[in-house]
Amino acid sequence: MEVKNTSEVMEFILLGFPSLHHVRSLCFSVVLLMYSLSILGNGFILLIVFVDPKLQTPMYGFLCNLAFLEICYTSTVVPTLLQTFVTARTTICFHCCMAQIFFIFSFGSIELLLLTVMSFDRYIAICLPLRYPVIMTKIFCVQLAIGSWLGGFVEVLFQAVMLWTLPFCDSNVIDHYVCDIGPILSLSCSDTHPLEQLGLLLAIFIVLITLLLIVVSYLFIISTILRIPSASGRQKAFSTCTSHPTVVSITYGAIMFMYIRPNVHSSFHFSKAVAVLNSVIAPMLNPYIYTIRNVEVKQAFRRAVYKKGTCFKEMLFSGNNGIRQDQK
Repeated sequence: MEVKNTSEVMEFILLGFPSLHHVRSLCFSVVLLMYSLSILGNGFILLIVFVDPKLQTPMYGFLCNLAFLEICYTSTVVPTLLQTFVTARTTICFHCCMAQIFFIFSFGSIELLLLTVMSFDRYIAICLPLRYPVIMTKIFCVQLAIGSWLGGFVEVLFQAVMLWTLPFCDSNVIDHYVCDIGPILSLSCSDTHPLEQLGLLLAIFIVLITLLLIVVSYLFIISTILRIPSASGRQKAFSTCTSHPTVVSITYGAIMFMYIRPNVHSSFHFSKAVAVLNSVIAPMLNPYIYTIRNVEVKQAFRRAVYKKGTCFKEMLFSGNNGIRQDQK
């Protein structure tokens, strides 16, 4: 029997942050600046890895996937947030809202899977360096990346279908700046307990399992690094993996607070503030965390600037020589 959506709600109203209405111009400018920095930072990672052959390694390949994911994720969330600061009544159509929830949670799951794959890559590089080229082949890395993207979409698909078929026949006002599952479930006029339990189980599975794999990987990594005899060798090994745990801490801390709770209807106001951290601030910081202390990226940037400067000088001098020949 086909399940049909009997919703009488055709659109939802996003409240955003009503308490910040008097400073909405300032909030709009700050969020727009953060969004721009996020796009520029993640775009820089994609560009520098693409143009520099020395960075085309598994580690930076996974980092490019993460950078592209951050661009997609912020572009799904931030435009709606900006709209709540511009218009007094921000509306979103029913199907657009359901699609936004699907992509937000899919991108979130993909990010956790990619972070897990990146920890596995660092484990192989540090703990099994001689076997690294044999294990982390190009085909295997592509399979890990594709598996992370497909796994993230599949993990959310069934829950998204269940959410799409819920009836909404009461209020259509969402106490959030984006379509989120907690505020949406609170508007349904049916029993949402099964869907809440399913969401909690899926969140526990994807979050805790991936976090456990990351922690185990880094326990082995730290144990291996501590056995390196030279201090310079230990420092070099630590420098290759310090950025990743920082990003993991920010991402998992925000996600676990927002979604791994027995009651998804609670603490909407505080959840919105944490959601800003996860959807605006973290994507802006991540590319700079990965690049600001990364020697290889700095060297690649210098090579790119030097190559560009050399090409410009050659063009300039060739043009001057042509002018001189014409004058003769």
